[in-house]
Amino acid sequence: MRTTITLDDDVAEKLHMEMRRRRATFKETINDVLRRGLLARRELTAAKPFKVRARRLGNKPGLNYDSVSELLEQLEGVSHQ
Repeated sequence: MRTTITLDDDVAEKLHMEMRRRRATFKETINDVLRRGLLARRELTAAKPFKVRARRLGNKPGLNYDSVSELLEQLEGVSHQ
C-alpha cells in the first residue's frame, strides 16, 4: 500500500537514526517500527491487571505505632531526620 504521512521533526530524526543503525531502507524501517509498536500496544491491553493483596504484618512489641516520628526514632535512632 502506498500512502503519504507527515512526520514530526523529532520522529523523523529518530527514524533516520534507526535506519542508519540497521542499515535498512526507509520502507523496511518504518514497517518494522510500526509493526513492533502495534504489537506492543496489543500486548499492553492483553495484560492482566496488577492487584495488591494486603496482609497483616502484626505489631512488634514495645513499639508505639500512634506516632510516626516516635516510631522512626525507635527504629532508626535520632539520625532519621
